[in-house]
Amino acid sequence: MITLRDVTLRRGAKVVLEGASVTIHPGEKVGLVGRNGAGKSSLFALWRGELHEDRGEVGLPAHWRIAHVAQEMPDTAEAATDFVVAGDTRLLAAHAQLAAAEAAGDGEAIALAHAALSDAGAHDARARAQALMLGLGFAPTELDRPVNAFSGGWRMRLQLARALMCPSDLLLLDEPTNHLDLDALVWLEGWLQRYEGTLIVISHDREFLDAVTRVTLSLEQGRLTRYGGHYSRFEEMRAEQLAQQQAAYSRQQERIAHLQRFIERFRAKATKARQAQSRLKALARMERIAPVLTSADFQFSFDDPGALPNPMLTLHDVDAGYAGEDGQPPRAIVRGIRRSVLPGQRIGILGANGQGKSTVVKTISGVLPPLTGRITPGKGLRIGYFAQQELDILRGDETPLQHLQRLAREAEAAGTLVGQSMREQDLRTFLGSFQFSGDTVAQPVGTMSGGEKARLVLALLVWQRPNLLLLDEPTNHLDLTTREALGVALNAFEGTVMLVSHDRALLRAVCDEFWLVSDGALTPFDGDLDDSQRHLIDVARRRREELAALASDRGAAPAPPPAAPLNPQERRRQLAQRRQALAQRLAPHRRERDALEARMTALQAEQTALHERLAQTTQGAEIAEAGRRLKALEAELADVEERWLTVSETIEALEREAALGDTDIATA
Repeated sequence: MITLRDVTLRRGAKVVLEGASVTIHPGEKVGLVGRNGAGKSSLFALWRGELHEDRGEVGLPAHWRIAHVAQEMPDTAEAATDFVVAGDTRLLAAHAQLAAAEAAGDGEAIALAHAALSDAGAHDARARAQALMLGLGFAPTELDRPVNAFSGGWRMRLQLARALMCPSDLLLLDEPTNHLDLDALVWLEGWLQRYEGTLIVISHDREFLDAVTRVTLSLEQGRLTRYGGHYSRFEEMRAEQLAQQQAAYSRQQERIAHLQRFIERFRAKATKARQAQSRLKALARMERIAPVLTSADFQFSFDDPGALPNPMLTLHDVDAGYAGEDGQPPRAIVRGIRRSVLPGQRIGILGANGQGKSTVVKTISGVLPPLTGRITPGKGLRIGYFAQQELDILRGDETPLQHLQRLAREAEAAGTLVGQSMREQDLRTFLGSFQFSGDTVAQPVGTMSGGEKARLVLALLVWQRPNLLLLDEPTNHLDLTTREALGVALNAFEGTVMLVSHDRALLRAVCDEFWLVSDGALTPFDGDLDDSQRHLIDVARRRREELAALASDRGAAPAPPPAAPLNPQERRRQLAQRRQALAQRLAPHRRERDALEARMTALQAEQTALHERLAQTTQGAEIAEAGRRLKALEAELADVEERWLTVSETIEALEREAALGDTDIATA
């Protein structure tokens, strides 16, 4: 198990941990939460051995293998699959063992090395690596591209795949969802739920934490506190604790005030002096309860956008995509878009990875011109566009104030100022509302954290007073508090919002309708966010089936010659026979599926009961026993779910086969 006993950790003058004690049991899945800058990444560095405690004791089993996502951007011409395979440290060690044995000509050592390679899964290492890459959104054609041919976000996905490839007892993930689309995020959740080791993850995605973790560690003002339960349960328990602490503090303050009034009133009277001294001693012995001190919540709002054009804009038969390079024809990603954007709409743009969500938003924003068709803006349309790469175009040597001053000059030159002041003091006051005040107003952006940069981009966006917001993954690098502030601000915004995001909590809070980008088309999506997740899973399954079909098509047997046509009576007879045969074949599978569903329901109910028990107990033995049972339940539930999927796919395959047969008979 992992233990911290009275640990103090400092980074320069900053105290990251002070007197922290906590225990993490093997197999637990833990969410580490706290504001940006609280020290979560420093705690990860402590567990990796890159930092050392200033006081106290950190315990970690010596034989544990630790995997984490490297933060440096890989820059190599190595093929992507080979780069991911190299994350399997056990396999690399076996290859090194074989090379050394062959160099020494030691036959026995060579045999042992081949056995080690077999144990490390050398025979299917590439297949495992490519399965990880496909799950994280890479296309089959990209599996052997050079690593340095990918953009920064995709290289970080390769680093994540490399970490997942590494056999580990402890997996440390620091913001693994930042560069993922919704379909890749759903896949990662499933992978982590099946992971058998100990997982500690830093994330600001509420639904991701709820889906993956069962323990929450809160790092706040140097204190590390363990809560039994996922993030939503942690919020409930923490709110209860803060309310109880504040109530106890208030009662104690009333008691102290009462004692002090008695002492001041009677300490000079001889007849009451003894009682006054007794109360004075009681006051000195009293263990003071601290008041609830929490960091000020971040809040902001969008200004009134004024009159809204109706429609905001209209797309007439637009093909969205990219112009051809070096004489190549244009490449259309989404074709034939016919949509109008109306005042006050809250639109979430959904779709599997690579389908063209960002391409559509770039085309609407004007960053990409339409390949065909036209976009008609409404009179007075002002677009505020937040791009995924927006942080990359900030100038590292400029300060927040210089960024805003430059934006103001450009707006003045373009004649697009909408009541904003250009006075330096007014600009400073505005930046202060986004927590850029004092020295941070004059701090070079290049020295800021990702969260601070994202907050600056939001500030620049708000200052422009748009009436149509186009937001492409705006929550990357934002902590939970800032994400919640963004959700509140968007809900209060009186203009129109179009949002691409993998943050499902933000999509649920803001959007009341969805558009789906799929198979080269943009269409309204008739369903909610849960329906869209099921759609993404179905799309991924169809992709795998198509790849398997492509692999087998080459060896397909020639089609037999057509049979003689059937008369209607014979057709009805054959259809009845097939339905009866299908019912007999399906019956045992359906019975097994029903039994598996009942078992899953029972296991999930027991899981819920155990989580509630863990949240209420402080007994170490009881926690350990519940943890062991939870691990066993998770393993059994994973097996049952996997079997349920297999049985369900068998039923679907039989039904598809029967439907095809029925069609053949009906058309014969």
